[in-house]
Amino acid sequence: MNPVEISIHAAACRGCELCVDVCPTRVFKFDADRRLCIVDHPEDCIACLSCAYICPSHAISHTGHHLVKNFYRDDDFCKRVERFL
Repeated sequence: MNPVEISIHAAACRGCELCVDVCPTRVFKFDADRRLCIVDHPEDCIACLSCAYICPSHAISHTGHHLVKNFYRDDDFCKRVERFL
């Protein structure tokens, strides 16, 4: 299973912290010095895409994820997610 890659377009990020608040696995953190959200733990991303949907400036993009996952039969995915449940 390939890891999900997350990127934040720094020029578009408004620093609203919505991605930090909505992420169930705490992938993001707020950089107070730069007033931007940054990807802090990309390996924890479960590709729920909540951050991308909630971002008002569409600054977050993902690659390496499947739009439809069979959660119950994907053993690799279940192993990644189980520590957050």
